[in-house]
Amino acid sequence: MDGPRDLAHRTLAGATPLPKRPAAAAETQPLPLPAPAAAPRPQLVDTRAVVAARRPPKVVPELRERGAFALPGWLALFALLLAAASVALVLARVGAVPRLAHPLPDLRGAAARAAGGPVVTGWALLAAGIGCAVGLLLLAGLLANAGGETRVLSRWGRYRGTVRRTGLLWVNPLLRRRRVDIRLRHWRSDPVQVIDRSGTPIVVRLLVVWRIKDTARAVFAVGDHEDYLREQIHAVLTRVASTLPCDSNAAPGPALRDGQWFADELTRGVAAEAAPAGLEVFSVQPLALDYAPEVADSMRRRRLAELDAGLRTVLVDDAVEAAALAVRRLERATAHELDRAARSALMEQLLVAFVAPAGVPSALPGTVPAPAAGRTAGATGQSARKKEGNRA
Repeated sequence: MDGPRDLAHRTLAGATPLPKRPAAAAETQPLPLPAPAAAPRPQLVDTRAVVAARRPPKVVPELRERGAFALPGWLALFALLLAAASVALVLARVGAVPRLAHPLPDLRGAAARAAGGPVVTGWALLAAGIGCAVGLLLLAGLLANAGGETRVLSRWGRYRGTVRRTGLLWVNPLLRRRRVDIRLRHWRSDPVQVIDRSGTPIVVRLLVVWRIKDTARAVFAVGDHEDYLREQIHAVLTRVASTLPCDSNAAPGPALRDGQWFADELTRGVAAEAAPAGLEVFSVQPLALDYAPEVADSMRRRRLAELDAGLRTVLVDDAVEAAALAVRRLERATAHELDRAARSALMEQLLVAFVAPAGVPSALPGTVPAPAAGRTAGATGQSARKKEGNRA
């Protein structure tokens, strides 16, 4: 009898029993309402997939152009003269340089005067060697940098800086120097054959205006920046030309020949591809845009046929408007309205007269519009009365 009652108060092993609430409090306290469901968070869409699937290559962030240490050339020349004068003085002191004239002061030392000839000592050899080494170091470090050119310095393959200052300069002679032209340059491409959106081969010639912006990347990021630029131009041209047809005569819409879109897209694409190599592209302009020789004749005939069809459509529309206007003016002038059959016949003859070439007879002879029934009866009555009057 006590088993079920004891089971109601038992707890699981290891579980903490819930505290008992007073009965009054349990009756007066309202039941807790369920918490409102949290609003679903919006799903974040990865917009990176919307961006172009292919991105330009990346280079080492540390590989950027920076200035190199360089001294003015006149300081190096002045130090070179001092080194030469020091060596000459040492040679004169040991008697290696003969006395040229009597009024000049005698610079020989006491030992050289007593011996009557050159007396070479250890300190003299050391001083002369140091002076010659300093002179050679100064002479080897001289650099003449012309306008529009830079020198990229490196040691054992590591980039050490770029000299953009012009004129006579002195740099570390132990560094390797590479001359880089940073002037504005243009490149006229050979005819490049690509495929447009409709699958028709076309031939394009481009004019590219560019220059080197970052000399460090142009020298160390790619093997040959000019070859890299040519290959990127070809790739971008192939990609952009395949987005639109060359002409839009058959189907209305944008085409490669329309406006500056083609040139703008080429400039934007080539500039993005050439930036990692330290190149700055200002413009890519198509000089010639035509069909390939194997399809040029057929595409020219197709274009002429489309133009002829369009011109014929315009002529027929103008002829229809002119014929309708002529019929309305005829009805207004005669103050009579033609019926449907007469109006159609007159319109046909006017259209044939407007559209048919000169010297060609009408294709609908004898189709003069018949007069209306009321006017025919009136004309017959008038002629009968005239005949009766003549007889009288």
